[in-house]
Amino acid sequence: MEPKDSVNLKRGNTRIAKTVVAVVIPCYRVSGTITSVIRDVLGENVVSMVFCVDDACPEESGNIAREAFRNDLRVNVICMSTNRGVGGATKVGYEAALSAGANIIVKLDGDGQMNSRHISDLVSPIVRGEADYVKGNRFFSLPSVSSMPLVRKIGNAALSFFNKLSSGYWNLFDPTNGYTAIEARVAAQIPFDKVHDRFFFEQDLLFRLSTIRACVVEMPMTAVYGDEKSNLKVFQALFRFPVFHVINGCKRIFYNYFLRNFSLASINLILGFLFLVAGVGFGAYQWSMSIALERAATAGTVMLSALPIILGIQLLLNFLAYDMAMVPREAVHQKLPCLK
Repeated sequence: MEPKDSVNLKRGNTRIAKTVVAVVIPCYRVSGTITSVIRDVLGENVVSMVFCVDDACPEESGNIAREAFRNDLRVNVICMSTNRGVGGATKVGYEAALSAGANIIVKLDGDGQMNSRHISDLVSPIVRGEADYVKGNRFFSLPSVSSMPLVRKIGNAALSFFNKLSSGYWNLFDPTNGYTAIEARVAAQIPFDKVHDRFFFEQDLLFRLSTIRACVVEMPMTAVYGDEKSNLKVFQALFRFPVFHVINGCKRIFYNYFLRNFSLASINLILGFLFLVAGVGFGAYQWSMSIALERAATAGTVMLSALPIILGIQLLLNFLAYDMAMVPREAVHQKLPCLK
């Protein structure tokens, strides 16, 4: 199909022109909502094309969408032979959108929880050159937070903290939010074969974006929670995702502070870690010896343990402050070459 040559939108002071916006919708067990979701998306005049990716859905959501929009050339249905998870389906949609000439790719779910009216709000910061990637945040609005199930609130709070550590985007919250928009040239820089296929996709993608210093911003949004059943096992995610975050965090620190650069922050990290380990190790040894000998440790011994610990914590806090100040603020997509 041929994308629209030009899309114009006026909302407030925002004008979007000559921008091809593609919407990717991964589909799995959404047969009851996919038709209405696509119809609402097509109602947004900023949208040029839609890619509905059926992730081997047992309800044949893709066929339902194909039949409902068989006469609309803007709607493309991709049916996968095996289930790859929401991340795998999204990546297939990204590749199709890039091949079709999209400038910006929006991803939303097919369960009807994401209001299509937010699409233009997601796209606008990218068009203005203020961001490379825009994601939704459901925690700006108190009514939206109050309607969120308690388990999701707890899970999001815990995972948001781990995501800050692993990605370096200390300004972000709600990392599991899958309502996103990405600039095509930035998407082309991401090694999607290395990005997680399942529900960790959005959080893993933030880590990958941090490695190219992409500017990520958030957009307040509301979510609608109905009778739909989430395929994400929350408690399983709370145990597995932190492990993934720790791995990504170690990779990020190695890439940014040792492989690609070496600064005062790198020295703070090394010395802080060594002092902390030395202080704790020495203190533990002296504590065990005092118990074995039934003799209280001297004030000097206590200070020899406490001072390295205090100094180590201070150096690590200095590193953390530097890391928080290094959050990317400038969009990089305008410096990247145009896609062929």
